[in-house]
Amino acid sequence: MGAIRFRTCEPDYSHLPEPNVDWTYAVYGKVQEQIPPDIPKPLGKTVVLTCYVDANLMHDMVTGRSAMGILHMLNQTPIDSTSKRQDTVETATYGSEFVAARVATEQIMDLRNTLRYLGVPVEERTYMFGDNNSVVTSSTLPHSVLKKRHQLLAYHRVREAIASRILRFHHIPGTENPADVLTKNLSHSVAWPLIKPFLFWAGEMGNANLE
Repeated sequence: MGAIRFRTCEPDYSHLPEPNVDWTYAVYGKVQEQIPPDIPKPLGKTVVLTCYVDANLMHDMVTGRSAMGILHMLNQTPIDSTSKRQDTVETATYGSEFVAARVATEQIMDLRNTLRYLGVPVEERTYMFGDNNSVVTSSTLPHSVLKKRHQLLAYHRVREAIASRILRFHHIPGTENPADVLTKNLSHSVAWPLIKPFLFWAGEMGNANLE
């Protein structure tokens, strides 16, 4: 009797979701930004909101609380900033950065509605930048898991805002984050390169020496 041969079937991947499938629908459902129905008709050019966020662990040596800094920009103009001590004690930079990201997310939603009530057309998404790669990864990647339960609310607040296409969260190096000036006592050589682009634009000051 001849040997029995088994036919190996190639797996059918046609029913699997594509790599670029919108993971937010599976986690948060069909969420979207709630736009007030009584806003006026927007006029003029669309503006882009940008936010920089940072936190300094154990800024207060007495209580152990961290300080957070949030800088909001309308196109290339700073319009609002927050520099304050956090209300909770965090034992890791990850926790303090996530609290700052949650506060920044709520401020972004408030600014977007304020601009809409003023009749200003707002870009679909706000761009938020932070220098903690772990926080950015946890907010944007679908397979990331939060292991600290006391940070769950801040975690889901930021992720739901990303799922509803209110904001996009990106990582930048700490040396390029202007929110650092709101959380740390920086020397002139460190702080000046961060704030100079917001104070002066190329061509407007002629040949003046700004160094």
